[in-house]
Amino acid sequence: MIATITINNKIVRVDLGSALDISIPLRAGVTNVNAFYIPPVKIEPFQVGSFIGAVSQGGSCNVNNIFFNPHGNGTHTECVGHISRETYTINQCLKEFFFVAELITIAPETKGNDKVITKSQLEAALKSTKPDALILRTIPNEDEKINRQYSGTNPAYLEAAAAQYLASIGTRHLLLDVPSVDKEDDGGKLSAHHAFWNYPENTRLDCTITELIFVPDTIADGSYLLNIHIASFENDASPSKPVLYRIKTNDQ
Repeated sequence: MIATITINNKIVRVDLGSALDISIPLRAGVTNVNAFYIPPVKIEPFQVGSFIGAVSQGGSCNVNNIFFNPHGNGTHTECVGHISRETYTINQCLKEFFFVAELITIAPETKGNDKVITKSQLEAALKSTKPDALILRTIPNEDEKINRQYSGTNPAYLEAAAAQYLASIGTRHLLLDVPSVDKEDDGGKLSAHHAFWNYPENTRLDCTITELIFVPDTIADGSYLLNIHIASFENDASPSKPVLYRIKTNDQ
């Protein structure tokens, strides 16, 4: 189904039949993607008295308790409440859900023992484009990313200058396939988070960061319509499901 829609004063034609899910599912157990030494996801039947919420165990219906932490257990979208002294929630900050996004692929630069996505790399990839939403796919891009155990591995991250650059060109939504925009252990500075949200000087409350996505190689770099789905948590972050739709050109 081809639809013509207006997003932030841009008219785009999109193929609504081409949904491309770039989230990692939340699964119970140790094979689920994990970071920051956060315990694995638990999904287990609720029990009270003689009732058990598992049909396979004699219950009348399936009723599971789910225990997880959005920041380390899978794809999640966070707001400035992640780093702020004030209380901001993702449900309060994310009020629009469709954006024109640019997908780019970056090979992080080696700097000492670190792998870093730099400002110069973003400038070269984006050229004059100033996307409302930016999706960063890092290479190598193995399928193993969907169940990688990142804790203690010093994954790739975004330098603060790169985050500041994105803020300066008006990018409001940043999505990337690593556990954090910041170094795993940076002494608590979280410099890229602060730079992207301009916190606390001129806080960009309507901006979000989505981490631990996975973009298969079958999805080409370029422009897409992005739909960010979240649960309505009054929390700094929520598990999320970013979905891409192909934008049709005039000759298509």
